[in-house]
Amino acid sequence: MPDPRRVRLLIVGSGPAGYTAAIYAARAMLAPVLVQGLEPGGQLTTTTEVENWPGDESVQGPDLMARMESHARAMGTEIVMDIVSRLDLSRRPFRAETDGGLVLLADAVILATGARAKWLGLPSEERLKGFGVSACATCDGFFFRGKEIAVIGGGNTAVEEALFLTNFATRVTLIHRRDSLRAEKILQDRLFRHPKIEVIWNHTVEEVLGESAVEGLRLRHVATGEERILPCQGAFVAIGHAPASDLVAGQLELHNGGYVKVEPGSTRTSVPGVFAAGDLTDHVYRQAVTSAGMGCMAALDAERWLAAGPESAVGETVSQTRDPSPALSHY
Repeated sequence: MPDPRRVRLLIVGSGPAGYTAAIYAARAMLAPVLVQGLEPGGQLTTTTEVENWPGDESVQGPDLMARMESHARAMGTEIVMDIVSRLDLSRRPFRAETDGGLVLLADAVILATGARAKWLGLPSEERLKGFGVSACATCDGFFFRGKEIAVIGGGNTAVEEALFLTNFATRVTLIHRRDSLRAEKILQDRLFRHPKIEVIWNHTVEEVLGESAVEGLRLRHVATGEERILPCQGAFVAIGHAPASDLVAGQLELHNGGYVKVEPGSTRTSVPGVFAAGDLTDHVYRQAVTSAGMGCMAALDAERWLAAGPESAVGETVSQTRDPSPALSHY
């Protein structure tokens, strides 16, 4: 393993929060190092049309993230294509280790690891992942040309996935466990008008059928318990995301099912010098624009904290330097 490298500010994650934090931190001459993570660009790289990013009436998600990355680099951010596999927040400087063997000792850390797709938790789903079961229409939709596809979910992601998949499929069936969708009304209008899309209400998926590839879904009506078989060759799970907080579980205070808890009106976590932004902290809004705003906040918070002289605390055990106060409210 190479010798540890000291950095002023480490940013973990590369979605809108991470890249925005990097831009602001670089402009503040903090020489940030950003480790991109498993999915460079975050969830927007698996999104097609983005119509609510200010200044762009319509932009492809991957294109938007490529622009953010380019901007961060142009400002002077060092971007590392690697994954932080271990992060020790118990002492300063904070220590990060990557899959590639890099060891970084950071005076301050901004966490922007975002969220990951949720799955149904079915053994048949797990067995057929990559063989017709997917959570990313933009990644895998092309492979289902001329086939019948099912999408499971009822929020924005599910509706967007269903609409996108009509570019390839002969039929798209949206399966939702309730009798109404949670998606934005404009997306619902497009969905209901589309001739290739059918909605099955009040049903859950009990099993993904098929041996070596998806052949259909076994559905159950939530009220009557009656079961039915839906033939299809692809199943896209779009039931939301969970915060990617495994890296800091047991080190930072979490709430609401794993979201990192921050002080109201800030990005400060329960450990001084560690800041969090984006979907990792946000269980309410979960939008690209709010993530970017929190990335800005995190960079400003980190800049002010570093300017206050945390160097005096190098080598100090920090797990008890701030009591995770019960007064911290939900962000």
